[in-house]
Amino acid sequence: MDHLIFEIGLAITLIALGGLLSAKLRFSVIPFYILIGMAVGPHAWKIWHLDFRFIESAPLIEFMGRIGVLFLLFYLGLEFSVGRLLKSGRSIVMGGTIYILINFTLGLLFGWGAGFPIQEILVVAGITTISSSAIVAKVLVDLKRTANPETEMILGIIMFEDVFLAVYISILSGLVLSGSSTLGGVLLSALLALGFMLALLIIGRKAVPLLNKLLNISSNELFAIVIFAILFTIAGFSETIHVAEAIGALLVGLVLAETEHVKRIEKLVIPFRDFFGALFFFSFGLTIDPTALGGAVWYAIAAVIITLVGNYIAGMLAGRSAGLSPRASSNIGLTIVSRGEFSIILANLGKAGGLLAILQPFAALYVLILAILGPLLTKETKRIYPLLNRIFKFEERNRLRMAKKADANGESTPVNSDQ
Repeated sequence: MDHLIFEIGLAITLIALGGLLSAKLRFSVIPFYILIGMAVGPHAWKIWHLDFRFIESAPLIEFMGRIGVLFLLFYLGLEFSVGRLLKSGRSIVMGGTIYILINFTLGLLFGWGAGFPIQEILVVAGITTISSSAIVAKVLVDLKRTANPETEMILGIIMFEDVFLAVYISILSGLVLSGSSTLGGVLLSALLALGFMLALLIIGRKAVPLLNKLLNISSNELFAIVIFAILFTIAGFSETIHVAEAIGALLVGLVLAETEHVKRIEKLVIPFRDFFGALFFFSFGLTIDPTALGGAVWYAIAAVIITLVGNYIAGMLAGRSAGLSPRASSNIGLTIVSRGEFSIILANLGKAGGLLAILQPFAALYVLILAILGPLLTKETKRIYPLLNRIFKFEERNRLRMAKKADANGESTPVNSDQ
């Protein structure tokens, strides 16, 4: 433990250098944090007291990274509100179902085409289906897109994915680790996850007057302690019933966004969000060993291409089901393409079950590519959409569809259907 603080300081210094470099190049900071984490770690070197292996400090860095995910999702929730999200409930269920069906089906087909056994196919399908809530949250905040019309759908899909993940991990754990899975256990897991999320949103909204009184605290110190107590208690409890702790944090943010103290909470959280969020992406990079990725390159590249196509189609269809414009729908598909922490969890489940060793390097490389591509694609949506619109005529088809709908209802054709 003698050099723990020094190692943490070294990690923060590397993160700061990555941030400065990204600012200089005007690139998203996320890939730099991940790549710097990859460059060091257990496979790296030690020079005098400069231990770039981070063996001693890795557990603490990982823990601080988990806190970073909580703050990222909590802040994203603060940018919305329970009422705003519940109004879109029906379209979110439809959009989330479309997204899961398309990406999960493509994942199954990819695993089958790659010649994997059935259990490996199921793990691969899970890896390629679930988005990274941490990366998506970071990108939306950094690019100031929380007010965009499509962001409600993106948030809804993230939450919908978590319910799917709770059910899927229950099934997969039974198949991979014990060789069986009970229907009762799967249904209970699904109902617990969904019930907890709905209960927290509904009860939280009813409790807003009480929260306004509770948070009417003049001391900044005590105010911060109370907010963090609410955040960590509820996020921690959500994990005990198989709802991701990050989704618990998002739900807390959605509830507190209804209170009259939301601006004060945002001001409090921003420094913690940025600091611990950076540590999350660095710690994520630490888990990837670049020397072990060679055999999985072609599998990962093929899966990335399939995911990009499937994600875009799913985003367009989900957006259309919610009545969003083609441009907003395009933004959905390009924003939630990143894969991250959940994909690694599923790969580790395969490892624990003694499945093919290729799953770990495949997941690491696949996640790395999409963790880098995702923020870049999201940033360049204004350039990507016009190119795709020129090829596929999204807006022209949308105008024709709106015209037919207007004729069928006996209405005049809208001049501009773009929302």
